[in-house]
Amino acid sequence: MGMDVYGKSPKNETGEYFRRNVWGWRPLWDYCVDNFNDLVGEVSGHYNDGDGLNNAGSLELARRIREQLKTGEAKDYIEKRNSRLASLERPNCELCQGTGIRTDALGVEHKMPIRELSPEMASLTNRTHGWCNGCDGEGKKDAWETSYSLDLDDLEEFAEFLENSGGFEIC
Repeated sequence: MGMDVYGKSPKNETGEYFRRNVWGWRPLWDYCVDNFNDLVGEVSGHYNDGDGLNNAGSLELARRIREQLKTGEAKDYIEKRNSRLASLERPNCELCQGTGIRTDALGVEHKMPIRELSPEMASLTNRTHGWCNGCDGEGKKDAWETSYSLDLDDLEEFAEFLENSGGFEIC
């Protein structure tokens, strides 16, 4: 699933359409809300219900994003976000209950309890056999929030779309 963002009165092809899957859209929109809530706070940006901004709002949002890109505030935001994500506790894998070995019916059917581990994973887990397809045999998974990414190129591309969209709708 993703968010399709359509320009209301595009000036060119760049302003016609902007798309991100949910893994890319959510942190992009969160950035906008966190930094420009006075402008986008009333927009239901996490839903594809046709909400958006008019041309003046789009241009102002683009201006503010570009200003933060220029001053380094956007980079700082992303670095702090990434640092926070890296510090999240890694939860136990729900498929193997944190053991690293999937022993439910599906795991047994696919011979996961007797599967030989890679040398790297064997070194990490101190065992040679027993695997889980949810955590690669480690027993821990990254926090789900780490799947959502944001980088400076996303902000640049969104600002360019905004400048050329004539306003937008999130569908």
